[in-house]
Amino acid sequence: MSVRVETDEESGVAVVTLDRPSKHNALTVEMAGRLGAVWREFRYADEVRAIVVTGAGGRAFCTGVDRTAAAGIPQPSSPYTIDDPLVAIGPKANDLWKPVIAAVEGMACGGAFYLLGEAEFLIAGEGAVFFDPHTSYGMVSAFETVHMAQRMPYGEVARMALMGSAERISARRAYETGLVSEVTEPGGALDAARRAAAVIASHPTEAVQGTVRALWSAKEAARAQALAHAPHLVALGNLPAGRQAELFTRRADGFRLR
Repeated sequence: MSVRVETDEESGVAVVTLDRPSKHNALTVEMAGRLGAVWREFRYADEVRAIVVTGAGGRAFCTGVDRTAAAGIPQPSSPYTIDDPLVAIGPKANDLWKPVIAAVEGMACGGAFYLLGEAEFLIAGEGAVFFDPHTSYGMVSAFETVHMAQRMPYGEVARMALMGSAERISARRAYETGLVSEVTEPGGALDAARRAAAVIASHPTEAVQGTVRALWSAKEAARAQALAHAPHLVALGNLPAGRQAELFTRRADGFRLR
């Protein structure tokens, strides 16, 4: 499944790792399903009181959906709905209110924002970069921008989404704009996230989960309303799959982290 889960019962911290480093931890349909199942399972795991989500290999946290794997997903003919394999990969989409910290190294882009958008806060290594290539490939960035608009100033989200693969936000800039709460030395994000999670897990879990739920209630209505528009914006605005693939191939060099 390429999703690895490790639990330290002594600290109460679980680490969820996207474990497909040769593909920059791009998500397959199977991985998306597994992530949803993991979050739901954590609802019943009383020994888990805080969670860290990260990517294996150091070169990427996640680069969104695997385009090859997603190409075969049939889509409804209606412009008001889409079948999006990533729509339920986050903890909140699966009714999990235990705190989740994201530890980011390397690239985090596109569909990775579904996960980052549902974490309580982000910790990034110095070499982390954030970007959204959708518009470069003739795709509407809808779900991603809604998630990021809850975390970043409007202008920063707009620039990242509209500039596409040409715009890279460094870990330092992400910290300055509030997307990231802490920047570590390269490779240090996971350890820092574990330490923060262990502190949180040491507190009474009812108080912690209630606080998480209260924080999310402050923005939940606006977020839900915005996400409701996303499917038909994507369906109406995306180029045909063949044209997307052509643009992706033409601009692939700009997507790679050098």
